[in-house]
Amino acid sequence: MDDFTGRVAQAADLVKGATRLVAFTGAGISTDSGISDFRSPGGVWDRYRIVTFQEFLSSREARVEYWSMKRDLFREMKHAVPNRAHRALADLERAGRLRCLITQNIDGLHQDGGSREVIELHGTNRKAHCLKCGKTWPIEEIQALLEAGNLDPACDACGSLVKPATISFGQSMPEGELMRASRFAAGSDVLLMIGSSLQVEPAASIPREAHRAGAKLIFINRTETPWDHLATVVFREGAGEVLEAIVGMAGRGLSSGQGEDHHR
Repeated sequence: MDDFTGRVAQAADLVKGATRLVAFTGAGISTDSGISDFRSPGGVWDRYRIVTFQEFLSSREARVEYWSMKRDLFREMKHAVPNRAHRALADLERAGRLRCLITQNIDGLHQDGGSREVIELHGTNRKAHCLKCGKTWPIEEIQALLEAGNLDPACDACGSLVKPATISFGQSMPEGELMRASRFAAGSDVLLMIGSSLQVEPAASIPREAHRAGAKLIFINRTETPWDHLATVVFREGAGEVLEAIVGMAGRGLSSGQGEDHHR
């Protein structure tokens, strides 16, 4: 048995034995869908300057810079479809095994892939909202304004600032989502961590919370993270290859009816 097969077998045994399986995902799970991650060479932060939330609020120049980045990112995301890693996690949920999927991603591909119990810690890129009155728009409507040259869109109801429904640097995390994620992590017995550098807090603390509560960790990430030493099994291979292999090897142990309390 080669090293990869051995690690897959070990991970599959953990998944089969879990009664409170939780997944945590970052940008690396969506790279096979054609969406750049944020921190790798050529990623979003390699191509664009970070515009903080405070800058967005106070500077039109910063907003134009921010919306230029978003316009290009929207183009990249527009035709993205779920890949086999997204679908494998949805399969785990449909089989009654995955209690919850916690994601740092804003692309909506988990939902497109069939996952239902999704906590979006950093919001969603699928809509925009007014920061004052709360009016919302499908992101396609805002993208049309950006493509037409309006790189500082304002609310047509109250005239205030419009922003994607995502969390920017310096902006408070959604408290409800963070609390729910912490509860699921602390209540898990196995946590799958897929495609995150585990460098952005407080979201990156989720796997550590699970470990402190006694959960076994399975890490699937192309590069090292600061917390690899906490994991029972570590994979550097692609997320789709690894997750399909784990689900395939787990086989009949993932049949519906086990993990019957996964939505509680």
